[in-house]
Amino acid sequence: MEESSSGSSVNHHNYSGSPITNMAQDHLLTILLLLPVDAVLSLSMTCKRFKAIASSDTLWKSLCKRDFGSTCVDALMHHCQHQFPIPWMRLYKQVSQMDSVCCHRLLSDSYGGLDFPSARASHSLNFVSNCLVLFGGGCEGGRHLDDTWVAYIGNDFQKMLKWQTVTSGIPSGRFGHTCVEMGDFLVLFGGINDNGNRQNDTWVGRVTCNEKNGITFSWKMLDVGSIAPPQRGAHAASRIDDKRMVIHGGIGLHGLRLGDTWVLELSDNLCFGTWHEVVTHPSPPPRSGHTLTCIGRSRIILFGGRGLGYEVLHDVWLLDTCQGYLKWIQILYDLQNIPGGVSLPRVGHSATMVLGGRLLIYGGEDSARHRKEDFWILDISTIPCISSMQPTTVSSKRVSTKLWKKWRSNGYEPRRRSFHRACADPSGRYLYIFGGMVDGYLQPAEPSGLRFDGELFLVELLLQF
Repeated sequence: MEESSSGSSVNHHNYSGSPITNMAQDHLLTILLLLPVDAVLSLSMTCKRFKAIASSDTLWKSLCKRDFGSTCVDALMHHCQHQFPIPWMRLYKQVSQMDSVCCHRLLSDSYGGLDFPSARASHSLNFVSNCLVLFGGGCEGGRHLDDTWVAYIGNDFQKMLKWQTVTSGIPSGRFGHTCVEMGDFLVLFGGINDNGNRQNDTWVGRVTCNEKNGITFSWKMLDVGSIAPPQRGAHAASRIDDKRMVIHGGIGLHGLRLGDTWVLELSDNLCFGTWHEVVTHPSPPPRSGHTLTCIGRSRIILFGGRGLGYEVLHDVWLLDTCQGYLKWIQILYDLQNIPGGVSLPRVGHSATMVLGGRLLIYGGEDSARHRKEDFWILDISTIPCISSMQPTTVSSKRVSTKLWKKWRSNGYEPRRRSFHRACADPSGRYLYIFGGMVDGYLQPAEPSGLRFDGELFLVELLLQF
């Protein structure tokens, strides 16, 4: 705050003539919304007026939407409205202090004789238009699947789902493909079939809900012209916004791991798209089985995977698109300084944006193919704002000590798994996880203890209301 000529702080009782204290309340709120939460709380201790404004529901509702996203907050309040009104400041505090999840077992593939997707791995699972959409994957014997399943969720998480299949216009069978939500659409790219052939086709899927026909889903191949990324599977993909998608890496022809980055730009009506390669230095080394996740404000996080030497990785890269061009920046951290960090390297995991603006990492496997059951949070708020910075790596004591945190899990205990798929509902509080490779029971004739899983379970981020 302002200091007197003697160097001592001005007493807050003398602020009555200060321009900032005489501002209109809506102007003060606009200024406060530009500050970090810690600064807002500090400012609230300077005078009675700031304390009243800084504790107002109006301000904290806006802070929640700023830091957690409007869609996320609106969906979260829908979940909470049946309990009791929750002050926005308390909600912000509860979300910020989350450190655990609770797992719930959902409908199994043999429950009540209902139709349900079969066991599989390296499939796709997305939450779009209030529905879960599952496509493809690999199953026993290395066979690919070409089925599409849709289950309506709505605004509330379900413990029993009614799945239905889609039979028309389906992409050819494959596993190791990617499928990304872009607004009300899904965009699918690539994959591998059971003959080992890699794909590089692009498809668009859409859910349609109406009272007469219920839920319908349709696929159509996207016209992308003569330029497309090389064929691949086990790559990673993420949306940048509702009209752009990025892919990276994967396994190409002859089993070669790739390290290239491509962007798909879609037309307004999604009738055609244009692929172009992004060449930057530095960029993430070649890999497969990694993840790309959009973390908001046109930034994407890459984590993990399996490298050229078959080693399992734990590096974190940020793809920044804020200045109109894309550049990769590595976020350096010291694995030895993270409690339990020795277990972080992984491939075949899931990475999902959840409530609170955090990235939730689940499962995967290590270099010895030991599957995992742990939940890690990558706190993106600890990554400095780097849009205006020139260095190609970001490393600081703050980042290395606060970037990662392991979360506790209680409730149902699912099997350890890898190459499963996960997606969150609009609130970011509920995560649906299906399938993957799990530890099986060795039989005398079996070469290994691996098996495909057909379980669907739900992960709830715990809030203490």
